[in-house]
Amino acid sequence: MTADPVNFEQVSIIDLIRYGGSRFNEAGLTFGHSYDNALDEATQLVLHALHLPHDLSPVYGNSRVTGAEKARVLALFERRIAERVPAAYLTGEAWFADLSFKSDRRALVPRSPIAELITTGFEPWLGGREVERVLDLCTGSGCIAIATAHYHPHWEVDGVDINDEALSLAQENKARLHADNVTLRKSDLFNDLGGQVYDLIVTNPPYVTNDETDALPKEYSYEPELGLRAGDDGLDLALKILRDAPQHLSEHGLLICEVGEAERALVELLPELPMAWVEFKVGQMGIFVVERGDLVEHHAKIKALADARG
Repeated sequence: MTADPVNFEQVSIIDLIRYGGSRFNEAGLTFGHSYDNALDEATQLVLHALHLPHDLSPVYGNSRVTGAEKARVLALFERRIAERVPAAYLTGEAWFADLSFKSDRRALVPRSPIAELITTGFEPWLGGREVERVLDLCTGSGCIAIATAHYHPHWEVDGVDINDEALSLAQENKARLHADNVTLRKSDLFNDLGGQVYDLIVTNPPYVTNDETDALPKEYSYEPELGLRAGDDGLDLALKILRDAPQHLSEHGLLICEVGEAERALVELLPELPMAWVEFKVGQMGIFVVERGDLVEHHAKIKALADARG
């Protein structure tokens, strides 16, 4: 039996990417979930629809597509425009620290700049200190915990979240990436961790203010609000973390915390706390590093501020 001939369109991969980018810009889409511009997001959707790797060589850009392939790509474009769904939720995949994570509405789309710290071994911040146990607080999809465990296989990493749905997604990602040195735990911040102690705590808690959360573009409405909203100044959870972290850090332990745009408010509240703000390849991104000893020294003021939040 002779196979049916394959009919190719007079359209290439690069044509589809260009078209998608133009349509997305015309529609005024918001980009903030792994990609920050229309062309990169169109590329993600095209390659997914064509079952091609995300790092496909540009040499294939002029390859023509079949009618069925073109239809699949255009259908994804239409959903992205009409529904404003983040691209990672359409493809079911997000890349973080060069690793592929399953992504769906159970947790925020992985996108923290902490990925850069993970791949560089958290240096120079660790300063060569010995690390055995790490905590990823507010783990969501598990991306920080699992990526940390992947690049540091001799570390024991706990991923903690209050949300059962997020933890179920993290469990799937743990299996997906064979992260046997990750333990997932349910806890409201530190409240259910008992006497667990870590050499390094890394956390990307909710830090979006109430006003900002209410005004977010539709793309963000698909993400769980629990992972975004953090009070009038975005610091409701961060202050509690600063208050309670010393009880769960080893003597020379380190806390790394992301607060995004709430950085200014935090510095105004705690100007005397020595926080080192991390510079990334793309600039400062609202992530600070603080030593356990400094948290202990300033504990009284931190506690008063955190306790006032209820």
